[in-house]
Amino acid sequence: MPFPRWLARVNSRFTNRLLGHLALRAPGMGVIVHVGRKTQRRYRTPVVVFPRNNRLIIALTYGRNAEWVQNVLARNGCDLETTNCKLRLFEPRVFHDEQRQEMPVFVRFFLGLLHVSDFIEFIVAKEERSQAQSQ
Repeated sequence: MPFPRWLARVNSRFTNRLLGHLALRAPGMGVIVHVGRKTQRRYRTPVVVFPRNNRLIIALTYGRNAEWVQNVLARNGCDLETTNCKLRLFEPRVFHDEQRQEMPVFVRFFLGLLHVSDFIEFIVAKEERSQAQSQ
């Protein structure tokens, strides 16, 4: 069971603005930059990312119907800003995994306590990833 929608609204208005700066500096975190489906406005959502080869996985703590997830799916991708680089993410795929197999063991435990079983996976654009690695 994902976090309640009212908490998502509070985070969107207040917490995300504060966490956005931290997310650009903290290892394992980043900021998803996406465009609103209706507003065409650019939004920034802090997330915790889990790299897997040429993929990135994000736990959907607010569920698969979160606005940022719907925006990313509608555009078939987004950008991710991290500590040192900006990555282009494409081909988003939402999946459900009760066992949380793609997560590190300690993360599985906490996501289990929170009843989070939905994830979004992206492919990292090769030219962007290699460019970021050379910096």
